[in-house]
Amino acid sequence: MLTTPGAAREAASIVTFDFATLTPRERYKLLIGAVVPRPIALVTTVDANGVVNAAPFSFFNCLSADPAILALGVEYRPTGGQKDTGRNVRDTLAFTVNIVSDALVEGMNICATPFEPGIDELEQAGLTAMPGVKVPCPWIGQAPAAFECRHHTSLGIGNSREIILGEVVYAHFRADTIDADRHYVDPVALDAIGRMGGQGYATTRDYFDLPTMPVATWQSDPGAANRRR
Repeated sequence: MLTTPGAAREAASIVTFDFATLTPRERYKLLIGAVVPRPIALVTTVDANGVVNAAPFSFFNCLSADPAILALGVEYRPTGGQKDTGRNVRDTLAFTVNIVSDALVEGMNICATPFEPGIDELEQAGLTAMPGVKVPCPWIGQAPAAFECRHHTSLGIGNSREIILGEVVYAHFRADTIDADRHYVDPVALDAIGRMGGQGYATTRDYFDLPTMPVATWQSDPGAANRRR
């Protein structure tokens, strides 16, 4: 196939990376800089003695609705040991994901502080621990939404990180964020934030609708693909 001059110029401006030749840190920087914005899970767990831990994770997402599965990427400590969240999930088989709104940013950042094990991050951040209904770990009263999860699967993926899958068994929503009859979550009221590269964050306030088109609509009016609402 012939390459047009325009396509050749475009290809010449592309920078490529062979991930096999990169260090873990270099791969990390490329991924977190490009896979954005990432949702943030402020995860609450308890240890075997019932001590509460809270920590934010941006290697997080929803992977399935049936069953309802949330996924966490939990990094190990530099020493190679499990962080409190991973150890607590292993010991109690439960965790709760609290969605981070703009109003919760300061508390989330305090929970990210590398306190010694046994320190209650929620207490340090002035956040309210509400009792879990189906899991032993609390949910955060200030969170616009929270999902109680039972451990489903853990995947060890090398020496630096594990993937933890949890099945959602109970959910809490602040009343103003949801139309309970339609199960519709209002993104404006939720006011969630996302993680960007480096130390960056972004709001979700620049919102628009872009419906997926039926094939017939595309065939009759291709320009409809670009019409935002």
